[in-house]
Amino acid sequence: MTTAAYDAIADWYEDYVTTRAAGYNDRVRALLGRLLGGGPGRCLDLCCGTGAHAAELRRLGWDPVGADLSAGQLRHARSRLPVMRADAGALPLRDAAVPAVVCVLAHTDMPDYPAAVAEAARVLAPGGRLVHLGVHPCYVGAFADRSDPGRIVVDGGYAERERSFRFWNSTGVRARVGAWHVPLADLLNAVTAAGLTLTQVVESGPGPLPDILALTATKPPAPGPRVDHGVGGEVDLLNNR
Repeated sequence: MTTAAYDAIADWYEDYVTTRAAGYNDRVRALLGRLLGGGPGRCLDLCCGTGAHAAELRRLGWDPVGADLSAGQLRHARSRLPVMRADAGALPLRDAAVPAVVCVLAHTDMPDYPAAVAEAARVLAPGGRLVHLGVHPCYVGAFADRSDPGRIVVDGGYAERERSFRFWNSTGVRARVGAWHVPLADLLNAVTAAGLTLTQVVESGPGPLPDILALTATKPPAPGPRVDHGVGGEVDLLNNR
């Protein structure tokens, strides 16, 4: 299995998300609750990292299970929710396994986010929902100088999709692990190409321009009897286990 970039900084990141980034993550969780809504049922926290949002998912009535490629981050996540080490583009879950999937602040950590969206759609039960919540693809990235919050400068790098370590903040997460840029059109097209129906888009930020783009998409309901995908045991989610 591929080594994850976050393995080398897992302990630093655990401290970062609970201290310096705590206020930002409070804002993220409020938006997550607004878009996801209440359970019950299994909710896959795709690219769960250290499990920072597991408590919010439980507060909403969901029964979270996490998947992430980083073994280092999963060391911290295991105390917060059941987890599996897995590539987001090849999940070890059966089709239609869960009624909800969330992917929070992770799309720039993957070289092929559309593949992850397609996998999320596969494991969603008919009628289930996907919530994507990430940095705004138009105003946050290597192409955006945010050193002056009132005047964000975007350069021609917006068209680049490669991984970059070029960021205005030399002490943040992206200077350590880099990021793949997913332009807005690519992000939205990934959702529709996966067969999901886009139902809500939200831009959020404390300043004049948003720093977060979030969306909800649903999987079309299947004809015939409804299948219960409630709070059963972990094992029944997995392929061949």
